[in-house]
This record gives sequence, C-alpha cells and structure tokens, in this order.
Amino acid sequence: MKIKVLIIDDSALIRSILSEIIREESDMEVVGVAPDPIVARELIKQHNPDVLTLDVEMPKMDGLDFLEKLMRLRPMPVIMVSSLTERGSEITMRALELGAVDFVTKPKLSIQSGMLEYAHVITDKIRAAAKAKIRARTHITESHAHAVVSVLPSMRNPLVSSEKLIIVGASTGGTEAIKNFLMQMPSDCPGVLIAQHMPEGFTKSFAKRLDGLCKISVSEAVGGERILPGHAYIAPGHSHLLLARSGANYVTELNDGAPVNRHRPSVDVLFRSAAKFAGKNAVGVILTGMGKDGAEGMLEMKNAGAYNFAQDEASCVVFGMPREAIAVGAVNEIVPLNDLPQRVLHYLDQHGSRALRV
Repeated sequence: MKIKVLIIDDSALIRSILSEIIREESDMEVVGVAPDPIVARELIKQHNPDVLTLDVEMPKMDGLDFLEKLMRLRPMPVIMVSSLTERGSEITMRALELGAVDFVTKPKLSIQSGMLEYAHVITDKIRAAAKAKIRARTHITESHAHAVVSVLPSMRNPLVSSEKLIIVGASTGGTEAIKNFLMQMPSDCPGVLIAQHMPEGFTKSFAKRLDGLCKISVSEAVGGERILPGHAYIAPGHSHLLLARSGANYVTELNDGAPVNRHRPSVDVLFRSAAKFAGKNAVGVILTGMGKDGAEGMLEMKNAGAYNFAQDEASCVVFGMPREAIAVGAVNEIVPLNDLPQRVLHYLDQHGSRALRV
C-alpha cells in the first residue's frame, strides 16, 4: 500500500515541486493538491490521506487554525511547510505544539532547485509521519496546557548539579518531548545538553520559547560557554554540539563539520563527546525520532560508565531512535515520557554522591 499524501499550499510552484518529489517515490502517491484549507477539507473526506503537507501561512483560513480544528476533529499526520523567517519559525513551533508531526522549510533562494535538493529529507519525513502515533487533542488553552506540567522538587544532593550532566537527543516529535522533559526540571538540576534535528534559525526560536516556559534557563548554544546547573543548551541548527573540558569546567563546543547520519546537529556527535569527557558523570536520554542517530554514541556513553534512558514506544511519536539504541544494548531503562524527568533525577540523587567519591 502506497502512502497517500495530500498537499495543501497556496503556492502553485510549491504544490508542483512537492508533487514531483513525491511521485518519484515508489512507496507514496499524491492523492490531491489544494490551494487552501477550504478545498483541502473536501479532499480529505474524498481521499482519506495518510499524510498532509500544510503551508504555515495561507489565505482564507490560517494554517494554525486549520491544524487545530483538524487535530480535534480528525487527527492525522501533518508535516508543516515553513518559510525560513523568524515569524515562520515561531508559527512552526506553535504548529508542533498543536500536533504537527514535523516540518520542512522552503529555501530562501531558488525554491525549485532547493526543494529538489531536499527531496530525500522531505520523503523521509513523510515516511516517518505515516508511521507516527497521532492522538486527538482536546480544545484547551495554551496557558492551561503549560500549567498542568509541574516542576519536580529540588535535588537532594546539591553537589550532583555541578558534577553531573544530562545529555539529550531527539528528532521527529522531539520538540514537544523536550518541552515536556525540561518543564519538569527544577532550577538546580544538572546542566542539560540537547541535540534536536532542526534547521538553522528554528533552534533559536525553540530555545527562546522553552526559556519562557521552563523554570531552568534555556538557550541556543554559542560555543565556549561554561555549562551551569539549571541551564539547558540546545544545539544550533547550523552546527554539531559537543561537550568539552576547560580546566575543571565543562564547556560547550560547536563544530560545523559534515553531517553525521545525514544530520547536523547529530545526536551521535554529542553523545560521543559526552562519553569522552563526562564518562560516568553523564546521564543519557534518547527521545522520539526517526532513524538511528544516537544509538552508537549512546552505546559509547554506556561503555564509558554513563547511565542511559530511552523513551518508551507507547509515548513516542516515532520509536525509531529509541528502538535502535535499545537494539544495540545502549539503554539501561525504558521509561514513559511523563516519568522520564523524575526517573533521571531520582537516579542522580541515588547515585550522585557515590560517583563523586570515585
């Protein structure tokens, strides 16, 4: 059975390019194209697509309004098509909160050649979206949704926060999983380093949004900064994020080298640096995502003495990355997303003082 894709975009050029990309793939087909959500509603009823691509900004009905109604009334996998602008990135972050599985960006220059260059990224995301778990969303306000997440108590052992690190990797579905994880973190938690597959420009908006929601400080890593308790550092979309040492301090390091596992930032790159410089003082966390990025790096962390957690299949949007890490033997515990922050902090409280005496 082919993956049935419906394309919703007010640009005839984008509709044509996406159609061309999808029709080149033997396992997917375009069942319809729509210039706006009004037309799209009838095509959804007619074709029952497996995946939608949805432009962020459109006439007649805003993409976010359409997405919110869709996720309440007829939830299905949606990939947002966003512009590489600050406004585009902020709207996309909101779309992911509303239930979109993932997003792709329109190139700034030469849209046609740029989109065709990204063909494998687009088609990979469609395949992942087709397998994603989509849950119906109730109509609740954004402020209420954030209020239901409670911050965990402070660390019982204050030394743990300065000596230990939490190292996180995620991809498809990861923005919401990371938000859930960080919003429960107390202000004295160990420093957190995060690699989330996301293009340049979007990571800054993502970090800014999280910083306004979380008890801890969240920022896009700039490289060379000292890693502090109660702070989270997100890999920028243009570079790999690595852990490094400067004297007695842990610091961030950025590297604009070639993509690893087709990703920059790569989870494997971050995890391998944590294995090298933190060893048993690191706790690894691998969250929802497609592919296998992070599995080998997490195994290196475990072999270096780190204790690792994976998000369980039931709570993942896409179980690919956690599954691969579990398969290679890199994971110590498999935990539902909502319980992960508590389990991580409990482990650190239980084992921190022992590790510090080594």
